[in-house]
Amino acid sequence: MVKPNNVTLDDIHAAAGRIRDMVRVTPFKLSPSLSALAGGPVWLKCEHRQETGAFKLRGASNAVARLGDVAGVTTASTGNHGRAVAHAGRQIGLPAVICVSKLVPQNKLDAIEALGAEARVIGASQDQAFEEAWRLKREDGFALLPPFDHPDVIAGQGTLGLEILDQIPDAAAIAVPLSGGGLLAGVALAAKSLRPDIRIIGISMERGAAMAASLCAGQPVDVEEVATLADSLGGGVGMENRYTFRMVRELMDDLILLTEEEIAAGIRHLATEDSEIVEGAAAVGAGAVLAGKLKADGPLVLILSGENIDPDRHAAIVRGET
Repeated sequence: MVKPNNVTLDDIHAAAGRIRDMVRVTPFKLSPSLSALAGGPVWLKCEHRQETGAFKLRGASNAVARLGDVAGVTTASTGNHGRAVAHAGRQIGLPAVICVSKLVPQNKLDAIEALGAEARVIGASQDQAFEEAWRLKREDGFALLPPFDHPDVIAGQGTLGLEILDQIPDAAAIAVPLSGGGLLAGVALAAKSLRPDIRIIGISMERGAAMAASLCAGQPVDVEEVATLADSLGGGVGMENRYTFRMVRELMDDLILLTEEEIAAGIRHLATEDSEIVEGAAAVGAGAVLAGKLKADGPLVLILSGENIDPDRHAAIVRGET
């Protein structure tokens, strides 16, 4: 059994029981068009159909459910984790302040505030937003829930790995959108603990991929955060990263980076061929298949991680205007 960094398969099973009534079991669908291009069956794991529109609800719900007596809950987020924390906090009656950078799209800020939380815009990067979250923890008694580098968050995301193998037990590979690594670490730990032969493929953007740069450097490094269609994959991995950097390094089998044009192609294809409206981060698996960078050697699972994209921007991408 794979047990790096003291997050275990038992933790993931415990998380699955804890959040059973807090998250949805999301559906699978076969993509005939992507299967033809990949040379084998390509399954879409429709995690963008979670109540908050992204996989982040799993990790946030598990972490919030384990909190003790605190004044409130806070985090720094590129949008989806913040929305998930706001939702989970509201479920147990905790106020939430979600710290975000100015790069986070307005539709994601609106979604956070629609849940009764405050979306506090701080600075030009997720790292700067995190400084405000730390201040709320130190001075106001808030619990700080990191978006990825936290054992309860990782275990919660790992429930998606259990669900994938329950639905597609013969999956040969899982393509995972890669940012700070919480999703990949959890899914990989769950999947490889049960099926050591399964391949885990991380996919990110060429512009500002902090985990990719950190893996190349052999340690967490700072990367300039820039605008990208895969905005949910932005942000650093944290210079004091305790969990996800090592887990990604040990559990990921391959890494694919995409251009902005390849990400846009993935968004467009999923909308026109598979009738799925997703954000850029969720489209990277499809983009990799379309670019010829990802093939199916047996059943291939693409995680559609979120749907929180501005409708006007999505329409423009589908029309080929970006």
